[in-house]
Amino acid sequence: MPKGEGKLIAQNKKARHDFAIEETFEAGIVLQGTEIKSVRGARVNLKDAYARVYKGEVFLHNMHISPYEQGNRYNHDPLRTRKLLLHKKQISRLIGETKEAGYSIVPLKMYLKDGYAKVLIGVAKGKKKYDKREDLKRKEAKRDIERAFKERQKM
Repeated sequence: MPKGEGKLIAQNKKARHDFAIEETFEAGIVLQGTEIKSVRGARVNLKDAYARVYKGEVFLHNMHISPYEQGNRYNHDPLRTRKLLLHKKQISRLIGETKEAGYSIVPLKMYLKDGYAKVLIGVAKGKKKYDKREDLKRKEAKRDIERAFKERQKM
């Protein structure tokens, strides 16, 4: 299965709006106990999440996984820092790319692939306000063209 494909659990639409994604990586994620059950129930929020490289390892911060309802005392902190599993070459590449000013690592989506939870992370550069407006104009123009084409086909 290609990277980024599987049963979609959560998607970070805000990331594509606020950042220009330059490169993506598929990473495994270390989960504890009842977290995987919440993930399978699609109780995940990636909205404010980001990743950082610390001592040669990549960690995901601020990703919210809701506590599992039947988990009682075995539940974990919903906002805890989680380790991402990547190859050494990928981590060194991430280190090199994020050392440049303005670049960060953001999760784009979370999905289940062959029974494992995976996170698609992207190396991103923040967009300026005028870039965001330009993208909205481009989307709107494309929508108008498609709408006009459909009406023309009906005739």
